[in-house]
Amino acid sequence: MPAAPFRFAHSAAEHWAHAAKACTDALMPGAAADNLGFVYATDALADDFGSILAYLRQKTGIENWVGSIGIGISAGGAEYFDRPALAVMTAALPDNSFRVFPAIAKDTGELSAETRDWMRKAPAVFGLVHADPGNAAVPKLLDDLAAAGAGFLVGGFTSSRGAMYQIANRVTGGGISGALFGPQVPVATGQSQGCVPAGPFRVVSDAVENVVVALEGMKPVEALKQDMGPDTVRRLGELAGTVHVAFPVEGSDTGDYVVRTVVGVDPARGWLAVGGPVAAGDRMMFVRRDPKSAEADLIRMAAGLKRRIDGPPRGGVYVSCVARGGGLFGKEGHEVGLIRQHLGDFPLVGFYAGGEISNSRLYGYTGILILFT
Repeated sequence: MPAAPFRFAHSAAEHWAHAAKACTDALMPGAAADNLGFVYATDALADDFGSILAYLRQKTGIENWVGSIGIGISAGGAEYFDRPALAVMTAALPDNSFRVFPAIAKDTGELSAETRDWMRKAPAVFGLVHADPGNAAVPKLLDDLAAAGAGFLVGGFTSSRGAMYQIANRVTGGGISGALFGPQVPVATGQSQGCVPAGPFRVVSDAVENVVVALEGMKPVEALKQDMGPDTVRRLGELAGTVHVAFPVEGSDTGDYVVRTVVGVDPARGWLAVGGPVAAGDRMMFVRRDPKSAEADLIRMAAGLKRRIDGPPRGGVYVSCVARGGGLFGKEGHEVGLIRQHLGDFPLVGFYAGGEISNSRLYGYTGILILFT
C-alpha cells in the first residue's frame, strides 16, 4: 500500500492566530494521524513564532516540528512577501525514521545523546537544515554534521529583517537546526543555479583578497568583454544583478559551481571585485543571471527530478534565494508555479533564504527542491 501524501495549508492574516487557525482548520482532522510538521512564517510574524508553534502543537497533536522564519515564504503555487503569512505541512512517517535537533552553534557535541545514538545506529541519509547567517562557524558545522552521519544536508539560511528564529521542536537559533531522516524516508533533491555560463572557466593568475587582478594574464574586464561583449562592460553599472562570477565545486561530478556577485569594477586598471575571497590558481567564469535563464534552469531541474521519481511526490520543501521570487520573475507565485506545472499539484511549502545549502555546501541565487517520494 503506497504511503499517504502529506497535507499542507497556508494563510495570510494580520494576526498570527488567524493565520494559524486557518491552517489547522484546513489540516484537521487528518493531521491528527501525522507525526512531523513543517512550518514557515514570514518575518512579520517572527516575534509570534513561539505562540504559533504552541497553537499548532495543541490543535494537531503533533509534537515534532521543524521550520524557519523567512523574508518570504511559499506554499503550493503561492508566495508571500511583506505581509504576515504562514505555511504549514504535516506528514506521517515511519516510527524512528527521523530526528529533530535544536540549533547547534559550535560543534556536533551539542547534539543530544539520544540524537547521536540514533545517528550511530542508523546513520541518516538526508537532512533538512536551517542555519543562522550570523554564525561564521556554519560551513564547518555543516561539514562536521555530515561527517558525523547526518547524510546529505540541504536547506538554507534563515532570512529576516528582525529576529532570525528557527523551529526545531522549540523556538531556536544561533546555529544549525533541522531534521535528519533515515533510509525509511525516500527523498530526491534538485538544485537550480538560476544562471547560465557566458564563457569558459579561466585560471586566476593574480588576486588580492576579493579583487581579481588578472585572468590568465588578461585584465578581468578584457576577459568579460570577450565573453559577454564590450557593451556589457560599458553598461556594467546597469547590469548589477545580471552579471556574476562562478567558481567550480571541486570534486563535483555534476558540474556544480558557486556564484558570487560582482561588487565593483576598476575601469582604469581593468580589475574586478567579487563577493568573496579569490586566490591565484582559482578557476572562475562569468555567468549571466536573468529571468529567462533562471526559468530555463528551473524547468531543467524539475524535468530531471521527474525522471528520477516514480509517480507524484508525497510532499516537498522548496528553499529559494531571497533574490529570486517575484523580484526576479516579475510576479509572486511564478517560481513555484513552474514547479507545479512540471511536477504536478502536490503539497509544497518553503521559504526564501539568505543563502542556500546543498550537499553541505553554501550557495547563492539558487533554488533547492526536496521531494518526499
